[in-house]
Amino acid sequence: MDQVPRRKLGSQGLEVSALGLGCMGLSAFYGKPVEEEHGIAVIRHAFNNGVTFFDTSDAYGPHTNEKLLGLALKGLPREQVQVATKFAACFHADGSTEIRGDPEYVRQACEDSLKRLGMDYIDLYYQHRVDARVPIELTVGAMKKLVEEGKIKYIGLSEAGPDTIRRAHAVHPITAVQMEWSLWSRDIEETVIPVCRELGIGIVPYSPLGRGFFSGKAVTEKLSETDSRRVRFPRFQDENLEKNKVLYERVAALAKKYKCTPGQLALAWVMHQGSDVVPIPGTTKIPNLDENIGAAYVKLTEEEVEEVAAAVPLHDVAGGRYSGALSNLAWNYVTTPPLDS
Repeated sequence: MDQVPRRKLGSQGLEVSALGLGCMGLSAFYGKPVEEEHGIAVIRHAFNNGVTFFDTSDAYGPHTNEKLLGLALKGLPREQVQVATKFAACFHADGSTEIRGDPEYVRQACEDSLKRLGMDYIDLYYQHRVDARVPIELTVGAMKKLVEEGKIKYIGLSEAGPDTIRRAHAVHPITAVQMEWSLWSRDIEETVIPVCRELGIGIVPYSPLGRGFFSGKAVTEKLSETDSRRVRFPRFQDENLEKNKVLYERVAALAKKYKCTPGQLALAWVMHQGSDVVPIPGTTKIPNLDENIGAAYVKLTEEEVEEVAAAVPLHDVAGGRYSGALSNLAWNYVTTPPLDS
């Protein structure tokens, strides 16, 4: 097996491939789910090329992505893969969704994820979104019990603000925080990142290619009718997309200079943010996966990293990260009540 470089994720002992695979798109949101056989092939190809860190969630599908990942990893050496999944989105029969972080739900969600994955333990278990009704101490307290029982090895948070991270870490060490981080989503750099580094918490950037924008596909091809980016993400809509194409063209010009693809340059920029950073780009196509893996070998100097960032000034980005109700779940909008309330 070719070896993608390894990185320590956080200070609790978890070691993963320097690049992970976000499995969400195989089952949800960016178009029709892929055929099971194809999804398994993509995941196996990642493993055979040195990617050992796989990211899923019970919300993807819902539930089908965990089952797909479990099938794909079946028969592989369990100690050689690091599986991350998440809980919080509770789906009701009427089609509504509720964010839950109460201890009872934490335990039930973990048990259900283990069954779908077909595994005895989860390497990294995240709270996917913060429940604004439940003190974070209670949620993490329940996760701590799962660690003690051997059901999970490490605890993570996703879309959590600095105060929530500090309070959670005081209950049990947080190994990783998963946040959106890319050339055009950098609002965590002055707030969340410093707290993570102070506390020895690893950072897992999701959507490191700007939800595929910097790979160029959204620029050169029309998004399908089933692609949620058309509705949920303002940066991909009409006039915003036209304005943002200029940003892509700047990155593409630099990519020629550095003899790599625009996507590889954007991904390499994220990877160069620190040895504690492990992005998890997703794809449904093996050639795109190979391209992403190639980003692990793109070397940039500090000056070059700055040059790439300067090509995408944040004030030039048209549109926000989310639209509608999704915005209310973002880290800078959600906190939890104090434990003694």
